[in-house]
Amino acid sequence: MLGAGGAGLARGLRAVTQAWLRGSRGRSVVLARAAGPPGTGDSRRRAGPGPGGRGLSLSAAAVVEAAPRPVQPYLRLMRLDKPIGTWLLYLPCTWSIGLAAEPGCFPDWYMLSLFGTGAVLMRGAGCTINDMWDRDYDKKVTRTANRPIAAGDISTFRSFVFLGGQLTLALGVLLCLNYYSVALGAASLLLVITYPLMKRVTYWPQLALGELEITDKKDDALIGLKSTALWFREDTKQWLSGFSVAMVGALSLVGVSSEQTAPYYAALAAVGAHLARQIYTLDIHRPEDCWDKFTSNRTVGLIIFLGIVLGNLWKQKKTDETKKKIDYVIEN
Repeated sequence: MLGAGGAGLARGLRAVTQAWLRGSRGRSVVLARAAGPPGTGDSRRRAGPGPGGRGLSLSAAAVVEAAPRPVQPYLRLMRLDKPIGTWLLYLPCTWSIGLAAEPGCFPDWYMLSLFGTGAVLMRGAGCTINDMWDRDYDKKVTRTANRPIAAGDISTFRSFVFLGGQLTLALGVLLCLNYYSVALGAASLLLVITYPLMKRVTYWPQLALGELEITDKKDDALIGLKSTALWFREDTKQWLSGFSVAMVGALSLVGVSSEQTAPYYAALAAVGAHLARQIYTLDIHRPEDCWDKFTSNRTVGLIIFLGIVLGNLWKQKKTDETKKKIDYVIEN
């Protein structure tokens, strides 16, 4: 079963690569799908009008659509067509890798690629587990009824086998790290497995695992699931303001403890302004607007990462200037 799944994925990757190559030669690119509900194409990028006036797209959703049909349900089960969750899992990892770099050096590209691969696999595994737990709930909600397991595109047994393949590959990534990281990663698997169940017992499921998907308050209330959106109600903006202040404050302490420099704090100021605008313009009664605000948090993560990298390079500049002053004093 795993061998057949691996062969299918290999065929899917070849098809996607060929589509990209044809697009680069100007003969063919992936056609954009019609606009769907919030979250169906959060990384959409237009490439101009195509034949017959139809728009062209290199979105994640369109790339998944270009894969062979037998493979598509598995790619959608991993949410490869909605990569925002992977970004939000991966970006904090890049912050740590950037902060660990030596002054004047760029982050370790090997570690960045390793954690990027791990983020894709573990986010996919988490979504698979979530859909296995929630298959009966998903059938009752329009927004989730077309998920592969709920829709019957993938059986529970096949999803379990597919999950095993994802976790095996993720283990391979984990074993490339030190023993402490291996132990920590293995321990976190329990949280990944139990996180979907937290929505049944608490309004704060994110305390079990700090990643969340966009929620629909009406649907959650209808089927008896809990979420912070239902708990906050009309006080949502106040809660978000408190979380934002706490985050920027904590990142400021990180900067002080790691002796960060001006570019880092400039990035934090930009993030603070971005979050303030998010909260001020948020319409909590419009799911589309909530989704747009949610996906814009990728920008927050990228700004912080850029600030860390530039701040680290600035350290080298300051160090060089200090050495020159010391040498000048010694010489004179």
